[in-house]
Amino acid sequence: MSPNPAAPVHLRAAGVSVVLATDGRLPAVLHWGPDLGELDASDLSAIATAAVPGTVPNDLDEGARVGILPEQASGWLGRPGLAGHRAGGAWSPLFALVAFDAEPAPEGGGRVRAVGRDDGAGLEVRLDIELLASGLLRQRAMVVVAEGAAAEPFVVDGLAVALPVPPVATELFDLAGRWGRERAPQRAPFVVGVHARENRRGRTGPDAPLILAAGTAGFGFRDGEVWAVHVAWSGNHVSYAERLSTGAAVLGGGELLLPGEIALVPGERYAGPWVYAAYGRGLDGVAARFHTHLRSRPQHPRTPRPVVLNTWEAVYFDHDLDRLIELARAGADVGAERYVLDDGWFRRRRDDKAGLGDWYVDEDVWPRGLHPLVDEVRRLGMQFGLWVEPEMVNPDSDLARAHPDWILATGGRQPLLSRSQQVLDLARPEVSAYLLERLDALLAEYPIAYLKWDHNRDLLDAGHGPLGTPGVHAQTAAVYRLIDELRARHPDVEIESCSSGGLRIDLEILERTDRVWGSDNIDPLERQQIQRYTGQLLPPELVGSHVGSPRSHSTARTHDLSFRAGTALFGSFGIEWDITGASPEERKELAAWVQLYKDVRELLHTGTLVRADQHDPSFALHGVVAPDRSSALFSLVQLATPLTSVPGALRLPGLDPDRRYRVRPQPPGDAPVLRQRRPPGWLAEGVELPGRVLGEVGLRAPALNPEQLLVLRAEAVDAR
Repeated sequence: MSPNPAAPVHLRAAGVSVVLATDGRLPAVLHWGPDLGELDASDLSAIATAAVPGTVPNDLDEGARVGILPEQASGWLGRPGLAGHRAGGAWSPLFALVAFDAEPAPEGGGRVRAVGRDDGAGLEVRLDIELLASGLLRQRAMVVVAEGAAAEPFVVDGLAVALPVPPVATELFDLAGRWGRERAPQRAPFVVGVHARENRRGRTGPDAPLILAAGTAGFGFRDGEVWAVHVAWSGNHVSYAERLSTGAAVLGGGELLLPGEIALVPGERYAGPWVYAAYGRGLDGVAARFHTHLRSRPQHPRTPRPVVLNTWEAVYFDHDLDRLIELARAGADVGAERYVLDDGWFRRRRDDKAGLGDWYVDEDVWPRGLHPLVDEVRRLGMQFGLWVEPEMVNPDSDLARAHPDWILATGGRQPLLSRSQQVLDLARPEVSAYLLERLDALLAEYPIAYLKWDHNRDLLDAGHGPLGTPGVHAQTAAVYRLIDELRARHPDVEIESCSSGGLRIDLEILERTDRVWGSDNIDPLERQQIQRYTGQLLPPELVGSHVGSPRSHSTARTHDLSFRAGTALFGSFGIEWDITGASPEERKELAAWVQLYKDVRELLHTGTLVRADQHDPSFALHGVVAPDRSSALFSLVQLATPLTSVPGALRLPGLDPDRRYRVRPQPPGDAPVLRQRRPPGWLAEGVELPGRVLGEVGLRAPALNPEQLLVLRAEAVDAR
């Protein structure tokens, strides 16, 4: 590694440029945004010169500079990148650059490593900055206490990395929510001050921002420039946007540390999580970068995502072998490919108040073990999956009675109960060893292809060990280690991240899991919004989406099968409904939806997500366009009663403007139109038009009743 580059470094990939300068200090971003084309050393030096801020009266004598790790000592009067102290000292370090290395990647982009040192503070920081082939930027920081530093521990209160955004970014966008209504969008002006989203739940949470974006005024799904960040960490974390009175603005994030959680003695280090950042045209452009990155990973699911039949909303805790086999046969009849036995299979688990932690098959309910059910499921041609919640324990369990000290607690008291359960202290080696042994034994005894890994409560008073010291960081790292070891022993087993539904969704848990459960709420009206905005980070194949019963268990709403199945179609499709009680007509229609999913899942799970910006909030239009834009599948969703009786035109986004497409309703997603007396004329036989016309003029929308949808298929009619 060289001590300092002669000129700023320019990284380029997928239409994005990042220009980094150092001038003897930690790297600073001079540009993050649209591709700048080929630039020589003199161009880059001129960019650095042009980026030097001026000064105003009563300000610093030289313009403040914000690096990737912002430092107050450099003149940045906003949130510092490294916050901490050693017995009240070393709290304002200023790092000199001592090593720097830039390594371009052959597929585009590249990686920069930088090391800064403050000898007076006895600290070193190491920065990694990567521009990935997808155009996604990611960075992280590590703080190291020098070997010869004072013996007093350096307490890290926070370590966050930041990226500048230009003055044209005047609006903020992120997501909020609650259980059963996750990922609700919210906007705010990007004004002077800090917009901070602090998560203290010990898991990603229902109100996690997922991304925090800044953009040009009025940006939408398809329009405007957008810059966004995502903190890849499943424990406590912070995402923030900050604008100073000078006009300088940043997006940043990192782990949110509890008091005294990280205290480093000489030679020790602490690494913060990766913070991912995406620039794009509209929210769809940002989403596309995340999706491209996720799909490029070696561990990304490559096999077709199977149709799942999950038993939860079909039987709950009523585990009767004959009933479960009847459900399996009904599932196989409609085309299910994976059968998941949910909560209720282990000792004394007749409701949610007992048994968590006792991961042994209940001998009273299953005298021959799970073998009779597993054997029948596999004979029917389906994979077998199993629900587990390893991190949790009920006080009413053999495990809690034997080891009350294994529960996360601050000392002297137990945390408040949630769902009649507490959290096991996985940072204790004996706890992780017990869980690994139990899970390993289950996977060794039964041919289990899939684990639905749940996590049903927040981490409150999460104290570790006998002293009850803050333990969320150690708990999160221990969960990662447990999953990693289990996957190393059973590499063919897929794992779903299910946390009270969609409450543990981030790119770090996705490094070791194959799917997330979008939400416990499978009411299709709620799922339309939940899935629309989960797609801001994750592609459809990673988001579990199931067809529920006619009357929603979560909201008591009643919906047609076409609305329920058409909503579930645009994800990792499944069924969560006691279809043994469905009518022959319902089973026939469900089988048709299952077949449609199998026909289009390659398109849905490799294509580009598109979401139209609508003038009328009573309906939504979304879809997926094939990578070569030869075909697309769209869904027109009538969410509520429109203000006008005659709908307007539907613009179909994402198609190739220079190709011709035939657009037609896609059975069985054409049911709402078939029930109409006089739908628009083009719906009868379809229509053929150039992609430019479909995207700019559109097609007359049919008048749908509220809470119905229409699936449209677009196929190119000209060869490429």
